[in-house]
Amino acid sequence: MASHDFDVLIVGSGLAGLSAALHLAPTHRVAVITKRELQDGSSGWAQGGIAAVLADDDSFAAHIQDTQVAGAGLCDLATTRFVVENAPEAIGWLRGLGVPFTLEGEELHLTREGGHSARRIAHVTDATGAAVQKTLMDVVRATPGITVFEHHTLVDLITSRKLGLAGQRCLGLYALDAASDEVVTFRAPQTILATGGAGKVYLYTTNPDTATGDGIAAAWRAGCRVGNMEFIQFHPTGLYHPRAKSFLISEAVRGEGGKLLLPDGTRFMPEHDARAELAPRDVVARAIDFEMKKRGLDCVHLDISHQSPEFLREHFPNILAYCAELGIDITKEPIPVVPTAHFTCGGVLTDLSGRTDLPGLYAVGEVACTGLHGANRLASNSLLECMVFARAAAQHIAAAPRTQIPALPRWDDSRVTDADESVVISHNWDELRRFMWDYVGIVRTNKRLERAAHRIAMLTAEIHEFYSHFHITRDLLELRNLVQVADLIVRSAQMRRESRGLHYSRDYPDLAAPAAPTILVPPVNH
Repeated sequence: MASHDFDVLIVGSGLAGLSAALHLAPTHRVAVITKRELQDGSSGWAQGGIAAVLADDDSFAAHIQDTQVAGAGLCDLATTRFVVENAPEAIGWLRGLGVPFTLEGEELHLTREGGHSARRIAHVTDATGAAVQKTLMDVVRATPGITVFEHHTLVDLITSRKLGLAGQRCLGLYALDAASDEVVTFRAPQTILATGGAGKVYLYTTNPDTATGDGIAAAWRAGCRVGNMEFIQFHPTGLYHPRAKSFLISEAVRGEGGKLLLPDGTRFMPEHDARAELAPRDVVARAIDFEMKKRGLDCVHLDISHQSPEFLREHFPNILAYCAELGIDITKEPIPVVPTAHFTCGGVLTDLSGRTDLPGLYAVGEVACTGLHGANRLASNSLLECMVFARAAAQHIAAAPRTQIPALPRWDDSRVTDADESVVISHNWDELRRFMWDYVGIVRTNKRLERAAHRIAMLTAEIHEFYSHFHITRDLLELRNLVQVADLIVRSAQMRRESRGLHYSRDYPDLAAPAAPTILVPPVNH
């Protein structure tokens, strides 16, 4: 079985992972390990843009305030200030790499999204993530010092404790190579998890199939604390259509005047919040969920047809074209939309350098819980967080003394056999995503959470038995991680006896004081 030695391992190939790789490449031998292909993470799906204070009539204080308001009192102030103040430099770095941001004359065109008090979203029409991702991929592929391993799925982190060695640090990882169907050993003194979120734990999500919580689960198994896992952001406006898998209708559509309507054309958001369609995502998603349940609706409608066709072609060319393929002319008719799981606000706890509890292990991007998002992420702060913390982690690694890593054992699968019933995995996957949607969705109750916890316990036992006796597959690894993340979400939700931000409980509908994060500590024997 293959074995590789590097200075830094980066798991994940979205904006966080590729940014970190480019910052480290001049001085370190870097491996980028991704379970599908470079472009297959969530970053490329981001439509809206990147929030940064770039206009004369805007301020860091306003961006910080907007972030804290959206985060419902749970944002860490030091983290928020750190990210906001580093945002303009991050945009400048991307422009220097050649990202073709939309301009207005010689200046960046800035749009506005829900929860923002000013226009501060730098964007590339309505496909910012795809443009940024393509630019970074092209640079990464041309950069010496970066080796890309596609179709390699993280199995587990290798720690000194697991090997029975003194001290505790991350020494590398095992990854399943899809081409050879063998588990490969990667050894390095520093590892960065940039694996994204866990949207696939829900039946309906805007996330790609890769968003299975791999890094969160692996870090938890390696002994890292996780925080705020109950805060799963449901984007209010996923496209509702039988042929539209995971397609998002950008926040910017509402930012440019889009109105949410009932099937009879009645507008409903002003009855739920004074900010109407520009309220933060949790407010809008709950309002839509309320109206759908109250009236037995499959969806509601988002109408931007009052804007001219020319305006829509200029600002939302991809949304316009995709809807047209499905027979929806957004210049003349509203778009059917439904809330859908979108962003994992919690994750692996880190400091301002991206460091986790495990020496030698960093977490950057959606996999991490930095304290920026609190109880609800402000629109377009996610790509920003990826870039700021990728740079911070790279700087910390560059300043750290080089550590010698002992030889690592090869993966031992000599006592397992090929699975006889792979249908068990697909059945459990479907069951998990459905009951998480039904019981741990936008509105929660104690009884629903208890039901989810009961089913998770049964699935966990089944998967452990499967994992122990059979050769691993990517489907099994992803299911194992999703069930672990589901358990963390449910346990966190049960601990929060209030309604705050994205966590809304019918049993505890009010805010409780003081605002405090939910932190889970893994058992010592992990």
